[in-house]
Amino acid sequence: MKTSVSLYLDCDTGIDDALALTYLLNTPAVDLVGIGTVSGNTSSEEAAVNTAALLALADRSEIPVAVGAHDPIAGSYRGGAPDVHGSNGVGDVALSGGAAPVAETAPHMIVRLARTHPGKLDVVAIGPLTNLAKALELDPTLPNLVSTLTIMGGAVWVPGNITAAAEANIFNDAEAARRVFRAGFRINLVPLDVTLQHRFDDGDADLLARTGSDLHIALGQMLHRYIDFYESVDFIRRAPLHDPLAAAIAAGEVTPTQIREVPLDVVLESANRGQTVPVDTPGDPLVRVIVAAQESAATVILDRIMASAVRTAPSPSAERLGT
Repeated sequence: MKTSVSLYLDCDTGIDDALALTYLLNTPAVDLVGIGTVSGNTSSEEAAVNTAALLALADRSEIPVAVGAHDPIAGSYRGGAPDVHGSNGVGDVALSGGAAPVAETAPHMIVRLARTHPGKLDVVAIGPLTNLAKALELDPTLPNLVSTLTIMGGAVWVPGNITAAAEANIFNDAEAARRVFRAGFRINLVPLDVTLQHRFDDGDADLLARTGSDLHIALGQMLHRYIDFYESVDFIRRAPLHDPLAAAIAAGEVTPTQIREVPLDVVLESANRGQTVPVDTPGDPLVRVIVAAQESAATVILDRIMASAVRTAPSPSAERLGT
């Protein structure tokens, strides 16, 4: 595990974002110094409401939440993914309360935090990369200030999940993704290639829902809704750990077991728009593409999410192992 790290989270708070956020809140090595929202699973404004409500349930409302870009670099917000994440982004689970967002925008928060923690701020981006691209416009030296940028996004050597070629986060702002990949950040990319290998099932959702903690009950309800969607497309009742896996890799609690370092570009034209493709262009920055991670990743993540739950059931490790 890493020693204590200052971390900024950029998210479009849907169901797997909620799981990733709770994971990070419960990870002692992580000091979550700020959160920004972007339109993707839901609008940036609703994502901020969802994030603030989750922080309130976790008794962590001191963490500032900044609203970021509503529209992508080119075009307009496409209306979210209600079929996947429900009409409110969190599986139609009713959340209430939460602090108001700060006046600062997410791109400005990124730049400020990077300057406050030069060379020591880790950034985890689990939505479209619009806020990162806009932060680069504010400060082109940002890649030199950020320690590591972990991105959940892309489908490099596997099919996409929003089109045959593209993964949703990259597709929703392909122009921003291209700018970020080319900027010179030290990037760990956590694409569908690896996230589809690690999943939660109904047993995990049931464990969350029966803890007695309002936060975990809500997460369990959300996860059941998420599993419903994945059953309709994958024909199994298991949901991939897209955002939680990226968070756990960034925190150093889940270890990549296979990494391929390649320059990446993003297709902007044609039916393959949003596809992440390896390129052979001299001088392009290398991206560390994680294509496999330790087999126990789901258990590691669930253990950490459950760390603040009311204990009314055996440990997650024990239940996942059938003991």
